[in-house]
Amino acid sequence: MLFRSAPLAKAARVRADEMELIERAQQGDLGAFDVLVQRYQERIYGTLYHMTSNHEDANDLAQESFIKAYQALKSFKGDSTFFTWIYRIAVNRALNFLSQRKRRPQFSLNDLDSGIDTDPEMMALISEDTPRRELGLNELQEKLNEAMQKLSEVHRLVVTLHDIQGLSHEEISRIMETNTGTVRSRLFYARQQLQGYLSD
Repeated sequence: MLFRSAPLAKAARVRADEMELIERAQQGDLGAFDVLVQRYQERIYGTLYHMTSNHEDANDLAQESFIKAYQALKSFKGDSTFFTWIYRIAVNRALNFLSQRKRRPQFSLNDLDSGIDTDPEMMALISEDTPRRELGLNELQEKLNEAMQKLSEVHRLVVTLHDIQGLSHEEISRIMETNTGTVRSRLFYARQQLQGYLSD
């Protein structure tokens, strides 16, 4: 029982600390808002980069998301965590951006599932410092980008949030404002689609 209560107590402390920062920021304390930005900017940027495939676009969208969050901060009531709220703002901005400008998404090989380290062919490919390795990695990157491009924006988003950002089904359901069953089915469908596209 002690093992279960310790994480709960820590989560409660973090939540209380966050609410204090939010209240201070709502009263105009920019320093408090800066602390909130620093906590989440890396993960927000990572999500936006995987959605847009462009560092500049991801930076711009992240900045816009935090500006929008600051402007709307007085409307934040604490019904969800600040993390969920800011992610929702960022995700909506990314989806709007993508619907306006159909860009080819990029997916970094660095973000592939860590399970690849058990694949002997993959390990040989990435451990040999040869022209074959460079060519193989470039071909794999290209195939992965093409496969991600074929997914709908919603399916690409759920893969990014779960498989790259490591968010739980519950966190994603709050961000995407849907139930966890829908998140699971979208993730399953997206993985099946990717597997089909990459099967050769």
